[in-house]
Amino acid sequence: MTIDRREFLKTLGVAGASLTGVSALGKTKSDSDPEEFYAILHDITLCEGCQECEFACAAANNLPEPSSDDYPDSSIKRKLKPDQYSVINAVETSVGEVYTKQQCMHCAQPACASACLTQAMKKHKEGPVTWEEGKCMGCRYCMVSCPFDIPQFEFDDNNPKIGKCQMCFDRLTKGEVPACVENCPAEALIFGKRSEILAEAHKRIIEDPDSYVDHVYGEYEAGGTSWLNISPVPFEELGFKTNLETKPYPELTKGFLYSVPSVFVLWPALLLGLREATKEKDKEGDDHE
Repeated sequence: MTIDRREFLKTLGVAGASLTGVSALGKTKSDSDPEEFYAILHDITLCEGCQECEFACAAANNLPEPSSDDYPDSSIKRKLKPDQYSVINAVETSVGEVYTKQQCMHCAQPACASACLTQAMKKHKEGPVTWEEGKCMGCRYCMVSCPFDIPQFEFDDNNPKIGKCQMCFDRLTKGEVPACVENCPAEALIFGKRSEILAEAHKRIIEDPDSYVDHVYGEYEAGGTSWLNISPVPFEELGFKTNLETKPYPELTKGFLYSVPSVFVLWPALLLGLREATKEKDKEGDDHE
């Protein structure tokens, strides 16, 4: 299949725009916006493992509900899937069985967004990190770069997508709270501005030190996240990653990105542009048949 000169120039334009985004290390207008992020606190001492948050997430995102045999069980580790953005796990600890929740952490400076050459992963000024299907080239750099191993790829699909929690961004733009927060019967999830949520987390720890360890997970991990956790036991017991950097991960790769020859950064964007051009050519051919 051939591509005419006009289409090739369009391809170069796509690549050039992508390269510009990379040279800025993924920075967007929202990076300099003084508006404070929203955040969610999961109080593990209150979580009952009822999975209402999972069902609410499935309904809000048009995803399949967990099956009747897919429930928190301390003998197994339930994992995120491309069509399951949140999972509750039962964990045996030194204080008995407790329940943890896993989903995208929505980092303040997300490595996935910085690694994404086409800005399919984007950090919004409200706090959520979202994925946009139409911009994704399927490189899976977001999966490799995420310190929490969150993005999930549909390997068994002919038109694969990346699946991850979007913090119900559409609901936030309408002034609503995330579906998981709204539907938690135990009020183990609370939502608000990050400074307010952090203040509440520390308040609970100070007022009841026998019930909590003195650690708000997500306050500093990976440079800080919009998903925070407080727990009755050290987070190592829960299987949380506790060896993470406290600096934002994009800062750790700046030197490398600046030293990479442009051709290597440009190549994936060129492939994306070629894919789009050939898709348009195929569409035109189909229309003429």
